[in-house]
Amino acid sequence: MAELSASQAAALAHITSYARTRAADARQAIAHIARMCDVPRAALDEAVAAVQAHARVALHFHPDRPDPELKTVAEALLDCGVYKSQFETGLSNGSVSAFPGGERDLWEKQIFGGAYNLPGSTDAQRPKYGALDLMRHEDGPSPRFGSCHFLLKPAVAARCTFTYLDSHQDPKEKGTYAAFDDVFAALLGDVFLYDSALGEADLTVPKLVDHLRTGLRGGAPAPRPARNLNHYIEAQVHGTVDLARDAEALVADPSFRGTQTGGDLEQIAARYGLALRWHQGFALPLAEVPRDFRGPTMPSLARRIATAAHVDASMIGPAVMDLKKNPGAWPGS
Repeated sequence: MAELSASQAAALAHITSYARTRAADARQAIAHIARMCDVPRAALDEAVAAVQAHARVALHFHPDRPDPELKTVAEALLDCGVYKSQFETGLSNGSVSAFPGGERDLWEKQIFGGAYNLPGSTDAQRPKYGALDLMRHEDGPSPRFGSCHFLLKPAVAARCTFTYLDSHQDPKEKGTYAAFDDVFAALLGDVFLYDSALGEADLTVPKLVDHLRTGLRGGAPAPRPARNLNHYIEAQVHGTVDLARDAEALVADPSFRGTQTGGDLEQIAARYGLALRWHQGFALPLAEVPRDFRGPTMPSLARRIATAAHVDASMIGPAVMDLKKNPGAWPGS
């Protein structure tokens, strides 16, 4: 277990204390759903125990994005072996606002009770963002934030805080493993009301509980990607994420095979003792790039960066690198 700084310990304590104020209502909701779905209390307890013993946090990343020194993320990870915070790297797959007074700073101040604004707190101590991998989809629990991901060892989740859905919305359902009722109730509630959760359709409460009890112990992930963009239990990892100590697997997009970035990913796995898996990949024919997702310029942008009749993850990073090096060639970008 990584040693926690005063700020990191305070953040965990703040979320645990908050979640305990909501625990009684959460337990009532869980009990109601269990009665309505005829799920024994013992099965629910086994499901939560299995999550806490076996569930892994996934850290998604785009391996070929350039950092401020124009090194790719994969090159930087290979060199240092540490997964760094947005405040350290200046990179984000969401809001690029990790600086004093920025939106990310204000979100963290609100969520963690100012723990990371205490005197002596540093950028390196800030949390790292991922998602709790409960459904074990092969493309990870939140592929919106990267085509590749590290799976951390189950023990790391003990120093995580969790929000049900994205933290930038400051959802009311938060928790830690010491106070998990609120997050678990939110998950069960979505399944009970909507027959879906965490990117999994046609899901029932008994089916979810059985999956959590038996499906988190290891082995092969689900044989298909979920393409789940928006529905996840966000995890904020407090403390250093040392790949050799804290990670157990690297799951990579196959479009990087045979590229410099793919070679760096293979070296990361070898150097830091990680299992390397390649998922099925992301590829979209150019004719199918929509105009109503991220704006009407997306089809023309896809045609510009594509090196084949489709666009895939490996084509985006070189375009971003060229934008950084030759901004005049990308008017309006």
